[in-house]
Amino acid sequence: MDVPILDIEKAPENSKPWLEATAKSMGGFLPNLYRQMANAPMVLETYLTMSKLLSSTSFTFAEQQLILLTASARNGCKYCVAAHSSGARMAKLDRDAIDAVRDGRPAEDTKLEALRHFVEEVMETRGKVSDQAINSFLDAGYTETQAMELMIGLAMKTLSNTFARMFGTPLESLNAKMEWAGNERV
Repeated sequence: MDVPILDIEKAPENSKPWLEATAKSMGGFLPNLYRQMANAPMVLETYLTMSKLLSSTSFTFAEQQLILLTASARNGCKYCVAAHSSGARMAKLDRDAIDAVRDGRPAEDTKLEALRHFVEEVMETRGKVSDQAINSFLDAGYTETQAMELMIGLAMKTLSNTFARMFGTPLESLNAKMEWAGNERV
């Protein structure tokens, strides 16, 4: 299915305020994913609302990016892995943690590895995580509340990863240097 990449002026009226606010907050940059989602205003509003909610959780911005990057890699979304690799770098997430997700290996930082592993465990088991996985997450310094807040990031990525894969969202030149070839686990 060929979903147009819309400019603000060609977007449906209900999408324009969302695109304008995003472009303003991102210094004029407007991701292709949002420009495609603008074709269905409720999809764009839902995704951006979830993004705002995730930003209000107790996770740091870098941890939020790790959650989104890990989920995107697990879901095999090349567009979102590239975008969140760039976002993670802007958030000053540990470079090894970014590479670990992209390469499908454990991260050296034990707390970030616990978060990465827990995201994968939740996704792999569809929420039926073991007591050991929960305890490892909590022992790393995370909280039960954060285990719940994590669901916002996973819901976001279910929406955007599926959308980008289904509608073939092309990577912007800005994120091309972070292009991801995938890994065999996906």
